[in-house]
Parts: sequence; C-alpha cells; structure tokens
Amino acid sequence: MEEGGIAIDFSELREALSSQSYSKVADICDSLMLRVAAEGVPYQDEWPYALHLLGYLYVDDINSARFLWKSIPAAIKESQPELAAAWKVGQKLWTRDYAGVHEAVRGFDWSQETQGLVNSFLEIYTRKMFQLLCSAYSTISIQDTALFLGMTEDDATNYVLQQGWLVDPVSLMLTVKKPPVLKEQKLNPDKLQRLTEYVFQLEH
Repeated sequence: MEEGGIAIDFSELREALSSQSYSKVADICDSLMLRVAAEGVPYQDEWPYALHLLGYLYVDDINSARFLWKSIPAAIKESQPELAAAWKVGQKLWTRDYAGVHEAVRGFDWSQETQGLVNSFLEIYTRKMFQLLCSAYSTISIQDTALFLGMTEDDATNYVLQQGWLVDPVSLMLTVKKPPVLKEQKLNPDKLQRLTEYVFQLEH
C-alpha cells in the first residue's frame, strides 16, 4: 500500500486492518477502487491486490475474488508473489480442496500487512470445517479429520476430544459429538442446500 506519487487515501483500509475489522476489507477496497477509477487515477501499480483478494476470501465471496483475479493485469500477477499465493488459497476454496486450503495458507510467508487477516481467516475456516464434520458425520477416521482441520493427527485428535468427541484407539475412528439442536432456530433453506452439496462432495 505504498502511495508513491499517486494520491490514493488508504487510511480507512489501514484502520480496518489495525482494528482487526477484517470483514470490512473487501467493501472498503471495492469502494475505494470505484472512487479512484471514476477520478481517472492510474491506481493499478499501487493497488493492494493481495489484501483485496484476501478480503473477499475472508467473507467467503469466491465469485468476486475470481472476478478481481481476472481483471488484474498479467504483469502485476507475475510480479506480486503474495497475490499469487492469495489466489492459490482462492482456488483451493473454489475446488473444495479442504486440506489444500490449509496447505496454501501455510505454504507462504505472508507480509506483516496481511498476516493478521490470514491468521483470522484460517481460524474461522478451521471452525467452519469442524462444524461441517459435526453436521456431516457420525464417525470419521482420525486421518480424514486431520486433513479437514489442517492439523497433524495428534493435534486434530486433541482438538476434537476437547469438543467432546470420542476416540477408539484400536480402529482410530472418532465418534462425533453432535451439537445441541436449538428448537427455536430454523435452518435457512439456502444453508440446507449448501450443506447437502458439501456432504455430497465429502462422500464422493
């Protein structure tokens, strides 16, 4: 986010990062990009594309991430390793390569600017994967659990045991503890459809 000689005010974006308001990053970038484009400011060489892309991934907006990636000049893609690393995470999300998401995140040395956002994303993603396993399985192997959670088998076992799961030391199978059902909570039909698709992907 070096402004150089171009008058782009990134203060709102910096504030969102410093206050860990990561869910606002994509919207702030969108608004700022529209503003500078409307003013005819040549922003492309100065733009924090990696942050913008990661901001979309943080709020699970894969389609906007793909659109942004397609719009970035090839020279910029080739000259910014962190941008390419962010896109690799996006590709793994798009193909539902759950273990690959963890590998893509951990396989790059993120800058100080993006590190907090990336760490927070991975924490939320791990929780989502755990909730998905709770919904989709009654028993699952330690090996598969470790893949989904992006952990070693020992760490994954410890993680789920803390959540009340049970382990069979002979078969190395885990018995899933289902979360309590809140009767007053109605499941959104869209969420149910997405969950059904997830389960189908897991089983095939």
